[in-house]
Amino acid sequence: MSKKFILSILFVLSIVGGYLVYRGMRTSGARSVKIMQWFRDPESHTEFTILQGERCGDAPFILPTNGIIGYLWDDSFRPGHRHQGLDIFGGEDLGVTPVISAYDGYLSRMPDWTSTVIVRVPDDPLQPGRQIWLYYTHMADAEGNDYIVDEFPRGTEELFVPAGTLLGYQGNYSGDPFNPTGTHLHFSIVLDTGTGTFRNELDIENTLDPSPYLGMNLNAKTNQDGIPTCNEN
Repeated sequence: MSKKFILSILFVLSIVGGYLVYRGMRTSGARSVKIMQWFRDPESHTEFTILQGERCGDAPFILPTNGIIGYLWDDSFRPGHRHQGLDIFGGEDLGVTPVISAYDGYLSRMPDWTSTVIVRVPDDPLQPGRQIWLYYTHMADAEGNDYIVDEFPRGTEELFVPAGTLLGYQGNYSGDPFNPTGTHLHFSIVLDTGTGTFRNELDIENTLDPSPYLGMNLNAKTNQDGIPTCNEN
């Protein structure tokens, strides 16, 4: 097990621990306890694990990676924060856990994007006629060595990718080499500006609750304690 991986796990555990304290003030904190249990021993809690490519029921999207969905849409692990997507932790070393396209679309990677790609979906499967964007990030290590596959170099524009296409691998890039994230994928569904581009993903008001797209309860307001999986119901 590499030093980077051990440091990454310790960082995630510290984030989860702080999150547990904060959530415990608001709710039972049961979900945070389950997350901690999984990180300590993923093999003994396989019931929490999702699998890339799996489709939950008749949901339009497939799951974009393997691991545990640790933080949900509209979650909060610090005061005033509203999480605008999903954080899925693979529990493996950097650059190991694959990330795939959740739905057909047209992939772009801005010239200055180190760890991120975005996929344009011209026709929202749940609201026909509306364009949406699927945002995938943290696919690089702390120093900015990316884990995005070679087919999608910086500056890629509008390259068609079918659902299931390999995009890259989970990393821990944060933009600050001295403050990496835990190894995971951040995935969010971003609204269109109405002029053919995507809104600012950092604002939750510009994103959609991914629950109906992935067929599980991924909204932290209505799923305060559970670990979302295809078998949650």
